[in-house]
Amino acid sequence: MKHFLFTFSLIALLNHGKAQTDNRIIIGKIDSIQSTILNEKRKIWIYVPGGGSLDIYSKQRYPVVYLLDGDGHFSSVVGMMQQLSTVNGNMICPEMIVIGITNTDRTRDLTPTHIDIDPPYMDSASAKTSGGGEKFISFIEKELMPYIESNYPTEPYKMLIGHSFGGLTVMQTFVHHTNLFNSFICIDPSMWWDKQNLLKESKKFLINNKFQGTSLFLGIANTMPEGMNINKVSNDTSADTRHIRSILKLKSYFEQNKQNGLKFQSKYYNDDSHGSVPLITEYDALHFIFDFYPLKMNFKDFTDSTTALLDKYEKHFSAVSKKMSYKVKPSEELINSLGYEALGSKHYKKAAGFFKYNIDNYPESFNVYDSMGDYFEAVGDKLNAIKHFEKALSIKENTDTRKKLEKIKS
Repeated sequence: MKHFLFTFSLIALLNHGKAQTDNRIIIGKIDSIQSTILNEKRKIWIYVPGGGSLDIYSKQRYPVVYLLDGDGHFSSVVGMMQQLSTVNGNMICPEMIVIGITNTDRTRDLTPTHIDIDPPYMDSASAKTSGGGEKFISFIEKELMPYIESNYPTEPYKMLIGHSFGGLTVMQTFVHHTNLFNSFICIDPSMWWDKQNLLKESKKFLINNKFQGTSLFLGIANTMPEGMNINKVSNDTSADTRHIRSILKLKSYFEQNKQNGLKFQSKYYNDDSHGSVPLITEYDALHFIFDFYPLKMNFKDFTDSTTALLDKYEKHFSAVSKKMSYKVKPSEELINSLGYEALGSKHYKKAAGFFKYNIDNYPESFNVYDSMGDYFEAVGDKLNAIKHFEKALSIKENTDTRKKLEKIKS
C-alpha cells in the first residue's frame, strides 16, 4: 500500500506509544485468571505493544516480561519498554508484552520458606502466611503462562523482574526453575530471609550448574546506615546492614563462578534507596541483557541508493534471532515504509529488496504483494505487477488494490 514517508516522518510514525481513546491515554488493561493452585482469582495488568498503526499490516508477536509487584511497577516498566524499543531510541530492546502480577498476600507468595518471626524485619503477624513461594511459581508456570500464551500474541522469550521480596522470588525461580525464563532482573532482593537459606542454596547452585543462554542482572541499593560505606559494610555484623550484606554475598557468588556460562552483571547504586532503585536498575538491566539488540543507523543509510541498509537489517535480525532462540523479524510496517521511501526516491533496487524481504517474512500478508505490485508498476513491468496485485487479492479483498489491478489491465 502506498505509504511515502521521509526518514524522520517514518521514525515519528513508528515511535508509537500509549493508545489514545477519546480524552484518555491507555497503556494497558486489567485481566484476571481463576487459579486452582492458589484457590483464588488473580488480577493481572497487561500491556501489549501497539503493533502497526494501520490494520493492513500483519499482527506482531512479542517476548513477554512477567513483572512481580505489578501494581507498583507497571506504568514505569511499560513506559521504559516503549521508549527503549522505538526506532528513534535505536531499538535498545525489543517491544515486549508486560504482565504485571498484582498481590493478594505478598508475603505468602513472594517468600520461599515459612518463618515465625525475624526481628527487626518481620514480626509474627507479618510472617504468619509466609512460605508460599513454590506454589506461587507453580501458578505462574502452570496457569498464568499457558493463559497468556493462549490469549495474547507471545513469542517464546520470557523475562522475570522482581524487587525486594520480588527479588527473592526471582532468585528462588532462578535456582529452582531456571528454564522458566530466559532472563532475570533481580532488584535489591531480600536474601536475608530465613537465615539466608536461599543465599546458601544459590552458592551451591552457581558452582554446580551451567547457564548458557541465560542472563541475570542484579541491582543493589544503598541501604546502609549513615556513616557506613560499601567497603566497610562487609565486616559489619549489625542487623541494620544484614540486607545489603546478604546481597553483596550473592554478588560475590555470581562473580566467583564465571565458568557456569551465565551472562551476569551487577551494579551498586550509591545514590538510590531500596524504594528508588527499581527504575534505574531496570533501565541498566535492559541495556545489559539486550546488548546485542541495538541497530545503529545514520542519515546516509536512508539516502544511499544501494541495498546497504537492507543488508544491515537482514544481518542484524539474523544475529538477534540466534541470541533469542527464535526468528525475530522487523515489523512489516517498518520495512514497507522503507521500501516506499526508496521507491519514491527512485532507488528501485533498494525498494525491491525491502519489498522482497517483507514477502519472505510475512508471506500470508496481502499488503506485501500489493507493495511489490506497486514496485513492478513503477518500473514498467505490467505482467509482474498484475501477478502481485492478483496474489494480494487472493489473500484479502481490498478496494485500492482492486482499482490498481483494473487500471493496469485496462
